[in-house]
Amino acid sequence: MSYNTISVIGLGYIGLPTAAMFASKQKRVIGVDVNQHTVDTINEGNIHINEPGLDKMVKKAVDEGFLKATIIPEPADIFLIAVPTPFLSVDTEDSIPKPDLSYVKASAKAVAKVLKKGDLVILESTSPVGATEQMSAWLAEERPDLSFPQTLGEDSDIRIAYCPERVLPGQVIHELIENDRVIGGMTDKCSQASIEVYKTFVQGDCVVTNARTAEMAKLTENSSRDVSIAFANELSIICDKLDINVWELINLANLHPRVNILQPGPGVGGHCIAVDPWFIISKTPHESRLIHTARQVNDFKPQWVIEKVKLAITEFLSENQNKTIKDVTIACFGLTFKPNIDDLRESPALEITKELAKLNLHKLLAVEPNIDELPENLKDDFELVSIDTAIESSNISVLLVDHTEFKSMKKCVFSDIKVIDTKGMLVS
Repeated sequence: MSYNTISVIGLGYIGLPTAAMFASKQKRVIGVDVNQHTVDTINEGNIHINEPGLDKMVKKAVDEGFLKATIIPEPADIFLIAVPTPFLSVDTEDSIPKPDLSYVKASAKAVAKVLKKGDLVILESTSPVGATEQMSAWLAEERPDLSFPQTLGEDSDIRIAYCPERVLPGQVIHELIENDRVIGGMTDKCSQASIEVYKTFVQGDCVVTNARTAEMAKLTENSSRDVSIAFANELSIICDKLDINVWELINLANLHPRVNILQPGPGVGGHCIAVDPWFIISKTPHESRLIHTARQVNDFKPQWVIEKVKLAITEFLSENQNKTIKDVTIACFGLTFKPNIDDLRESPALEITKELAKLNLHKLLAVEPNIDELPENLKDDFELVSIDTAIESSNISVLLVDHTEFKSMKKCVFSDIKVIDTKGMLVS
């Protein structure tokens, strides 16, 4: 197919880098986002997220006229939807979160207004199985004058595909280029059209399957990682009860040539690993027993850390009987969901810190080198400070994210501080 204009719906951590990649190949790109501040920031040649190398790409693309942002979709040849797919409140009947496709639905309805014969619509958002077919149905409802793959197959006016992103925050630019892509078209023509689009910049292989299998592939990748992390997290809880150093234990076990245990932490965060397994569980609750158990283990870990902090408070007050909890200062090292990024989404470190803010402490301090200012909704809960201030001021320190800046901290500087080290940074 020939195409000149690409529209990327959703200019977040995936959509904006993807838009910038197409624009860097001198394709005309129209980015669409519901946030006016995001749109204005991009049109000024700036970015609203932290991703190495992205700022220069966006500025160059905007300055050269290949990228612009808008609130309302405009006509294009390709529509790539990269909007959030969170989950709804837990269903009280089975305690299983259900996928929320409202952003996908809203995007489909907005895009439908400017669709024309020959256009290709690609869903990139991580989605439950069947979401691509549902998106196509929503498009068809809005545009009965056009035909879609679910009714006319290869002869349809509009082509539909699912092509999930598979990138690591902090390495998005590199991985967009180098990683293989799974291409799940609703028909063969849909898949081939999608391959042509992605080969604009993708150097990895484009592997073709159907839409449902492509949806499940992304969920399977992240669920597999979730299960592996759950084993490490459960092992850390067991070792704590048995007075065993879990990091030493894992290092010893990993000497076996066929064993590769991951490192435990305070939980699992981010919009993928902490969310995607629920998309499988919600569709097949009776069959996904291991995946469900892993999710429960990882969801429990932040609460376990909080209980460890409360125990440390009790021990501190027992040792300092002239003090009360209003004299206790706690410092939390790290707020993001993984090291060396600014992304707070689904972060267990942030969840733990917010819960500790409810304890009526003297002060709650947070050290987060990747953000300059706390979001407005967090400013009343705790104070953002430097590493030195946190160490000098705290009675209890909670190490939650192994940022590069924290790895140089010496165990001796915490000699007079009770430490809960969830990442094994101070074991040596």
